[in-house]
Amino acid sequence: MIEGRRVLAGEAILSGTATAESSRDEAIEGLVRQHSRLVYRIAYAVLRRHHDAEDATQETFLRVLRYSSKLAAVEDPKTWLARIAWRVAVDRNRKGRSQEIALDDPDRPMPEVASCDASADETIEGLQIGAVLKKLIAALPEKLRAPLILSAIEEMTPREIGATLNINEAAVRSRVFRARQILKEKLALRGHR
Repeated sequence: MIEGRRVLAGEAILSGTATAESSRDEAIEGLVRQHSRLVYRIAYAVLRRHHDAEDATQETFLRVLRYSSKLAAVEDPKTWLARIAWRVAVDRNRKGRSQEIALDDPDRPMPEVASCDASADETIEGLQIGAVLKKLIAALPEKLRAPLILSAIEEMTPREIGATLNINEAAVRSRVFRARQILKEKLALRGHR
């Protein structure tokens, strides 16, 4: 009889473990479904290459899977994922996986331009200004660049950015403001308005 209780208790423990693993897998699957676009957009904002962003997105979710035991303690999954995605993308970027695309490089084909109502001259000028702006953003100090990208490109709130970068909301607002000031001044010096 005692042996029977032990077997039943062991089955209950195994069943409980299987149930916990199943619910954890469902939670991770839900995170992937709900936030995969956000993770990709953050990775793309840093890396600026589709394939690199896809790889960073996959690596982000692999890290989530690896540290899934901590998932229950996460208060805001969106911010938690954004922080992981940002770190993965920045790490990949530091390793030199992405390269700048220069419009003046004759060996590199021009990027495709979607059809629009603007003239060819206006479209090319827009691409050139975009390339200049991209270079100016890349030249910003990391502490100004990161909040600017998350704010302007990813449209994250100051609270979300603060949680992602481990800084307070006031610092986020200040850094975004300062980054925009610097960009405005440098664009004015170049004669672009």
